[in-house]
Amino acid sequence: MGLFDRISRVVRSNINDLVNKAEDPEKVLEQSINDMNEDLVQLRQAVSKAVAAERRSRKQYEEQQAEANKWQQKAQLALSKGEEDLARQALQRKKAAADSAASLKPQVDKQKQQVDTLKKSLTALESKISEAKTKKDMLGARMKAAKANEQVQEQMGNLNTDSAMSAFERMEEKVMEKEASSEAAAELAGESGGIEDQFAKLEAESDVDDELAAMKAQISGSSPNQEALPESDQETVTSSESTSSTQEPASTPEPATTQSSQSSSSSQSQQEPVSDSEMDAELEQLRKQLDS
Repeated sequence: MGLFDRISRVVRSNINDLVNKAEDPEKVLEQSINDMNEDLVQLRQAVSKAVAAERRSRKQYEEQQAEANKWQQKAQLALSKGEEDLARQALQRKKAAADSAASLKPQVDKQKQQVDTLKKSLTALESKISEAKTKKDMLGARMKAAKANEQVQEQMGNLNTDSAMSAFERMEEKVMEKEASSEAAAELAGESGGIEDQFAKLEAESDVDDELAAMKAQISGSSPNQEALPESDQETVTSSESTSSTQEPASTPEPATTQSSQSSSSSQSQQEPVSDSEMDAELEQLRKQLDS
């Protein structure tokens, strides 16, 4: 017996495994709803039969009650007419009808209870079928979503993300190399431009030095009187000298004129040191400006 039990258990386990693998939730739910609908049809037929039987029994009960009432009235009528025997027969018929109605009353009550129970079962089954249809639609949607997610995960698993990311890293390294080379070229170009600017600056400074040396030579080569006087005084002196030079050959000056000229020359000689100091100060200021 132990061997047969083990063999039957193995067979049943293999069959259950095959059934589980072959089960499709959507199809299983659809078949379950179909089975419930079949049960609903059978339950409705049973309810219809029970209602029909209950109605027949109730009709018979009501007919027997009506028969008993009718014979009750006839017995009263016969008794009122003095027909005692006829009244007794009517009462016997009434008793038979009343007994028949009394025997039908429990059956009618029982059938009524059965009909009520079947109607409640029918309502519960209809509610379950409606709930099962709602769950079927919901589970079907969840099943489709799960299958779609599974397909997406399979596709994502088949993608070679490592190679793609390594390609991105290689491209990033190339871009960084290009940026570094461009920055180096810009720095070299800036250094070469700086040297040219320095040489241009040196050339400009040499031009300034040459111009300053020429100005110094020009200043050192001028006359003492012009060097000591301002430009306006130099022009006055120059004009007076030119006038005196043109007037000297005309006539010989008188002694008074000579004396006045001597006094004027002495006054000029007394004013020259003051003008020379002013010129020296102005020259020193000009030199400072040139040096700066």
